[in-house]
Amino acid sequence: MSDGLTVPFALTAGLSGVLNTNHLIIVSGLAEIAAGCISMGLGGYLAGESEVEHYKSELKNEYDEIDSVPDTELEEVQDILMELGIEESLSKQAALQISQDKDRWADFMMKLELKMEQPGKNRAAKSAGTIAVSYLVGGFIPLFPYILFSSSKTGFNVSCIATILALIFFGYFKSKMTGEPVLKGTLKIALTGIVAASAAYLLAKAVS
Repeated sequence: MSDGLTVPFALTAGLSGVLNTNHLIIVSGLAEIAAGCISMGLGGYLAGESEVEHYKSELKNEYDEIDSVPDTELEEVQDILMELGIEESLSKQAALQISQDKDRWADFMMKLELKMEQPGKNRAAKSAGTIAVSYLVGGFIPLFPYILFSSSKTGFNVSCIATILALIFFGYFKSKMTGEPVLKGTLKIALTGIVAASAAYLLAKAVS
């Protein structure tokens, strides 16, 4: 959503610096939003698929190691348990207990040795959908004023106000969700969009 707010905002601001008609601004903005949704959604899908494939590959390696070098893998289980504070005698018993079930053994190694959790079902598709919709929603905020008002100047002014408020709100919400200092997180998100749009606007003015 941050990218959806920032990139179309910078594009429409830059175009409004050289164009007096809203038509080209709207068409260009819609084209950018469509391209951004597809590009970022596809990127999210491929990243999710890569994560799933990586997990499957590592899980297969663990099964192979359990079959080929079970004593070494058993020692690794014991070492992990001892690092967690379990006494050596108990860790040996626990390791032997775990090794009775190959699936549980492999899952233990994935979680505690490799620090990997199994990706959720349909993770790639959900990631792609979430990213694409977020970009779409964010992108329409700076573009909508140009659709609403016939004057590109009015559209630009309203777009600036609406997008900056949206960036501030999004920065605040994101900071609260991630535990980042609220003021720092809010300013970082808002200033990124403002600087990008200002640069695009001034550059367009300079070359026009």
